[in-house]
Amino acid sequence: METNKVLDAKGLACPMPIVKTKKAMNEIESGQILEIHATDKGAKNDLTAWAKSGGHEIIKHEEENDILKFWIKKG
Repeated sequence: METNKVLDAKGLACPMPIVKTKKAMNEIESGQILEIHATDKGAKNDLTAWAKSGGHEIIKHEEENDILKFWIKKG
């Protein structure tokens, strides 16, 4: 999957992954994809809810070696 920007939010506790995601989303165009790497277990629910409320779409989500990876398409 082609991403336009990668955000490293590993080691950050809530709410920082959301704060950083919001900032990174403002730096890309509508329809582009942001890839996020996080270690905070709460990020799964937080990012899902945040994306939905902001009109964005979570295209894919996976967990690899305790790292949560998300691909969010900007609405």
